[in-house]
Amino acid sequence: MFDQTQIYEQILFQSVGEDIKVHQARLIAAGNFNQGVQLLTSAGDFFLKLNFDHRKDIFQKEAEGLALMSEFCPLNIPKVYHFGQLEDYCFLLMDWVASSVAKNDYWEQLGFGLAQMHMATQSKFGLDSDNYIASLEQFNQPHESWSEFFINQRLEPMIGKAYYENLVGAEFLDKFREIYPRLHNFFPNEKPALLHGDFWSGNVLPDQFGSPLIVDPAIYYGHREVDLAFSRMFGGFDPRFYEAYEEVFPLESGFERRVEVYNLYPLLVHLLLFGESYLSGIEKTVDRILA
Repeated sequence: MFDQTQIYEQILFQSVGEDIKVHQARLIAAGNFNQGVQLLTSAGDFFLKLNFDHRKDIFQKEAEGLALMSEFCPLNIPKVYHFGQLEDYCFLLMDWVASSVAKNDYWEQLGFGLAQMHMATQSKFGLDSDNYIASLEQFNQPHESWSEFFINQRLEPMIGKAYYENLVGAEFLDKFREIYPRLHNFFPNEKPALLHGDFWSGNVLPDQFGSPLIVDPAIYYGHREVDLAFSRMFGGFDPRFYEAYEEVFPLESGFERRVEVYNLYPLLVHLLLFGESYLSGIEKTVDRILA
């Protein structure tokens, strides 16, 4: 049986193709499903994500998301070396990116960079395969219409799962579904945009040069306002971010009233991951839509 250091060195060999000595391993993050470890090695520092759950393709999907963002986004995105499986471990090996103090134009860089990524488009809303948001499966069957995609691939799977897990009752399930007809013609008519998909403050940080680094995507082609609405959760970003974004890719009027509708999706995600404390926010939004 390998010890932990040997596991790390096996992963490095499998990923990089050479023997690399691990001098130290530092646990950076530990969640319900994943661990994040900084590896200090003879070949420099790496960031290793480990998964002990049954979702064996979760790191493949993350790697694919990072690769697609790298094609279209000018912001710093971690380099992926390899993903795979070793014994009971699923892993994703990336560059270790040290963090520092944000530069003076950090928020402007982030706004410009996200706007440029959102200009990447395709013919339909969705993606060619499903992926994950956090540890939850995210469905991406392509649709011609954003409202149909949002209802069928975002809201309905999550509210249905919440009902199945006894987080909401049948009465609220029926009430939630009453909002669907009201979402047709509610959103601005725009082309699908490449989204980060989980764009909150915890997934954006200053890199070693003080420029924005974005991590942990849940990508798909959707309405670009989704990322901007998501960024407003948990306190939001600096106003300079939104001003810079609008300089490059102005929003249609009425965005403020659409924010809470977009954020039904991340609220449902949080309800499923963290429990009933997120239900009241969902109920209030549903009441306002139906009022």
